[in-house]
Amino acid sequence: MASMEYKPLLHVETLENLYLNNVQNKNLYLATFAAVLGPLSFGFVLGYSSPAISDLSKTSDAHLRLDKNEASWFGSVVTIGAALGGLLGGWIVDRLGRKLTLMMCSLPFVFGFVMIVCARDISMLYIGRILTGLASGVTSLVVPLYISETSHPRVRGTLGSCVQLMVVTGIVGAYTAGMVLEWRWLAVLCSVPPVIMMMLMSFMPESPRFLLSQGMRSEALNALEFLRGPEVDHEWECQQIEAHAEEQGDGCSIVDMKNPAVYKPFLIGMLLMFFQQLTGINAIMFYAGSIFEEANFKNSSLASVIVGAIQVIFTAVAALIMDKAGRKVLLVLSGVVMAISCVIVGLYFKITEQNPNNSSHPSLPSISLSSESSDQLAWLALVSMAAFIIGFALGWGPIPWLVMSEIFPLRVRGVASGSCVVTNWAFAFLVTKEFHNLMVVLTSCGTFWLFSGFCVLNVIFTLLVVPETKGKTLEEIEAYFRGSSET
Repeated sequence: MASMEYKPLLHVETLENLYLNNVQNKNLYLATFAAVLGPLSFGFVLGYSSPAISDLSKTSDAHLRLDKNEASWFGSVVTIGAALGGLLGGWIVDRLGRKLTLMMCSLPFVFGFVMIVCARDISMLYIGRILTGLASGVTSLVVPLYISETSHPRVRGTLGSCVQLMVVTGIVGAYTAGMVLEWRWLAVLCSVPPVIMMMLMSFMPESPRFLLSQGMRSEALNALEFLRGPEVDHEWECQQIEAHAEEQGDGCSIVDMKNPAVYKPFLIGMLLMFFQQLTGINAIMFYAGSIFEEANFKNSSLASVIVGAIQVIFTAVAALIMDKAGRKVLLVLSGVVMAISCVIVGLYFKITEQNPNNSSHPSLPSISLSSESSDQLAWLALVSMAAFIIGFALGWGPIPWLVMSEIFPLRVRGVASGSCVVTNWAFAFLVTKEFHNLMVVLTSCGTFWLFSGFCVLNVIFTLLVVPETKGKTLEEIEAYFRGSSET
């Protein structure tokens, strides 16, 4: 009986390998490039706040000058808009489609930056940031879905990792441009990528899976022909997608949450986003400039560019090895590196707290070094911070977004992904806004050791719960959860 079940499976795998051997990826790469201009725009939104706050805090216009509290809201209000974008995106992506939703994201991106350029008071700055945050939230939802649904298993991990790669590239781009551009001109520059994205996406196909879910079979075949090239049997892939779609049924309702094939990936996706925000990435980035200064890097703008460049390089490395190493291996490696790094940074702060009167940063509760050990300890913290950022970029930066786009059944993919995006941005807001209070209650070293503990939990969670999706089609991943729910 086992051999009878094995032969059809082997036959399907052989057909799939023959099919993928003849696929031409040129147009798929083009479609991915057009889509990831959205995350690039999203990165510019995140990176814009740092140089803009520096300028707006010193502007001669009293109506636009930001104090510390207003600057904090200018930076964090984006996360509120992004959470709203996750809610909105989860609703419209299954109604308007992946392509049209992504094209529509260009509008709040552009209008938000126009509002900032034309700002006459602080409220206009906030509105502009909320609009760009709204677009960022929708983008962080729809782009991973579009890439996962248009890609095939051999390149889906690499292409899906390009989402995070373009986000950090946008952040570095904004930091770098902010060194030479005034805040209004920087906003003008940031509005360019979404315009290009809308123009390019108008020539790209819709996701074949979404088209089939809408009964548009001929359009789905045309999309597959564009994405896979003319040398393959597009009808075969179309039939594979249709067969799995028939197995899972139509429509999405609250009753689906009783189905283990739905709630298991849903909980995994939500917890991935929860743990990503509790790794300590925001804490490390918060202290980056101060640690660089203690290590005698006096140019904080250059320090931000260096930190961002590290993220870009190692996120690119993660993209290149994603489909070879696998998701679980990189998540575990990432969590271990971050846990060790947070322990060392916590020790750094514990030692420096011994002499608070020597602190060169009195506004921070923990940085203070004796003169004879300053350079040595600061360089230790600097190396640990760099290791943490490398670890995050290799795993817990890109992979939660990638896995989110892979594990949900098609009929709930938009709503479930939207819930994950809301969870991510809500916790990003809470961690960002409450970080200072956490530092006061737990002290600096205690806070970083807490983050280290969460990194350990990340590793345990990955080993016990997260499935390996490397080399599997989206339909095979859905079948895995259906199969596990039946055993």
